[in-house]
Amino acid sequence: MNAPLRINEALLIADRAFRPFQCVAWAPQDGNGELSLTVIDRTNTHIGRTQIPSSAYTDPAQLADWLKQARAELSQEGYTLQSWSMPE
Repeated sequence: MNAPLRINEALLIADRAFRPFQCVAWAPQDGNGELSLTVIDRTNTHIGRTQIPSSAYTDPAQLADWLKQARAELSQEGYTLQSWSMPE
């Protein structure tokens, strides 16, 4: 996957990256272009949060790096995620 990602594609990829948990994503209306991701568990408890600049979420390689880092942080905190890899 080398073409720039649209925000909807980035959102779908992020959602799959954090399964079995739910990933809620939004772009704040302040116009800075960041994508905010919050990972919640089945009890609706926030277990992780990150903000990804637009330059990163439109680039597949950078998005993969951001998501891998966020997944690693959750794993270090004791959360078990399903296996995931960036779509090609």
